[in-house]
Amino acid sequence: MEAVQALGHPRDDLGEARRALDGMLVALVQDGGSDLHLTAGAPPTIRVNGQMRSLPGYNRLGPGDTQWLLRATVSEVQWDHFERHQEFDVGYSIEGVSRFRANLYRQRGSYGAVFRAVPHTIKPLEELGLPESVGRFAHLPRGLVLVTGPTGSGKTSTLAALVDLANRTRSGHIVTIEDPIEFLHQHKRCIVNQREVGADTASFSEALKHALRQDPDIILVGELRDLETTATALSAAETGHLVLATLHTQSAAQTVDRVIDIFPPHQQQQVRSQLSSALQGIVTQALLPRADGFGRTVVAEIMVATPAIRNLIREGKNHQIPSFMQSGGTSGMLAFDQHLAERVREGIITFEQALDICHSADELRRLAGRA
Repeated sequence: MEAVQALGHPRDDLGEARRALDGMLVALVQDGGSDLHLTAGAPPTIRVNGQMRSLPGYNRLGPGDTQWLLRATVSEVQWDHFERHQEFDVGYSIEGVSRFRANLYRQRGSYGAVFRAVPHTIKPLEELGLPESVGRFAHLPRGLVLVTGPTGSGKTSTLAALVDLANRTRSGHIVTIEDPIEFLHQHKRCIVNQREVGADTASFSEALKHALRQDPDIILVGELRDLETTATALSAAETGHLVLATLHTQSAAQTVDRVIDIFPPHQQQQVRSQLSSALQGIVTQALLPRADGFGRTVVAEIMVATPAIRNLIREGKNHQIPSFMQSGGTSGMLAFDQHLAERVREGIITFEQALDICHSADELRRLAGRA
């Protein structure tokens, strides 16, 4: 029997659908989960500390159940857009509980969605577990700062913490371009304008182009998705703006390669020169389960664009970046395996977990004293 029918909910009552969905999302937050998955053929499923588990008390969802639940999350206009494009990102809130980022999609002819919990409060960088040197990026007058990592690695939280730090400590105009808006920023020492793709602007590239005419000091771009957005972000960083953005890459060297590879071959030498000048730093991060079983902790790699790093980028010697980072501690740099080893020595993560994700097992053993 389908879950919604088992609960006796009439299919045309969207108010009941919202209450049913809210109950699942409240359970997600109470259990300390990060994501709620709704898909036909499975019960509502949540991810807690990286592990998937079914919500107790629910049967398997049918195709009608997921459509009923998702229809309650969006407006008529948004639903029409979803039906046309079969993908849709939207923000969803439960007062006093949390905000959520929802991705709606079609699969095998039915509807599905993932809701990611976004805390109401913005945690400072130190509470996120990031090294102190990351905070320096919020005070830069200009340049490009990239926060990278796989999906679910906490990139959005790190960007929000950087924006909030700037908002609390310097004056200026901050423009964010997001899809969707997750953390809500208040005007503090800065004016903060948040624009959502689809609701406030047509695309990242369009919003970024117009942001340059809005007297910004800091521009946050949710993701560098295409050539036009990346080119405009580089230009903005070169011409006196601090640009914060994300990419789905897993090391500083890979990030540099990815930015350059977005462009056609005949432009890449020019882009290397641009990037070597505009780039200020890269924070690459991952989330790992804590050894004590209570939540997850961040492990990060921090690259600071020193003169030596800029030369490597300009000359196309990106493969040498990791070795320069290992000896760049005085500049605030931190190699990924160095931070992993530090977390192991502190007892925050296990050595076995670190081995699963490290860049070099031999280097990790040496740094963690396990050689």
